[in-house]
Amino acid sequence: MIHKSFKPFNDIVMEKPYKHSTIKDLSEEDRPREKMLKKGAEALSVAELLAIIIGGGTTDKTAVELMQEVMDECENKLLMLSRLTIDDLMSYKGIGEAKAVSIMAAAEIGRRRLMEKANDLQQMDNGEMVYKYMLPRIQDLTHEESWVLLLNNDARLLRCVNLSKGGMTDTTVDARMIMRQALLANSTCFVLVHNHPSGKLTPSRCDNELTEKVKRAGQTMNIHMIDHVIVTDGDYYSYAENGKL
Repeated sequence: MIHKSFKPFNDIVMEKPYKHSTIKDLSEEDRPREKMLKKGAEALSVAELLAIIIGGGTTDKTAVELMQEVMDECENKLLMLSRLTIDDLMSYKGIGEAKAVSIMAAAEIGRRRLMEKANDLQQMDNGEMVYKYMLPRIQDLTHEESWVLLLNNDARLLRCVNLSKGGMTDTTVDARMIMRQALLANSTCFVLVHNHPSGKLTPSRCDNELTEKVKRAGQTMNIHMIDHVIVTDGDYYSYAENGKL
């Protein structure tokens, strides 16, 4: 006797298997590689460009969706993306070591491109030139660093030296180290530079005290301090241009 609840196998409606979301599911014009070939790289969003770099997504997200998730958490700012570590990137489901390294490599290429452009600006006779030269070197830092640009009589760059690396809010600079570096480079003048990761341009009391200390040390050695420039991601503060040097 056949139970009433029994249904012949042929009458059972089989559930359709779940279909993974992939780049191939997108229309051809929305696929990053095809879109680039047809419209050029400038037509792609950052997430689409990064999707090409990482190559593939996960079982439930396309590469574009995965990278858009990352960019959303970076507020769609490449600066914030470039500050992520390998471990930060690997915390996203679907980004393993290989993808994380590829993303960091792309960010580093962008940084080096800026440095190539900055290296063409060799005469450091105003705050803007100093800012453009130093920005690629310190814009991605989450801690303060101090640098000195050692110059000749024409304010042309002889050497760029990293003096110290500090915490989130301060760094320590030894005026004697600056004088020593200046003498080794046969420099007659210099510019002190440090960054403010907070984005605030206003010099602190410590910044002012440091400026006076280094300026006096330079006067003792007959090495002229041209400027002290504070750099943030989008602007700079020049002691010389603000009449405080």
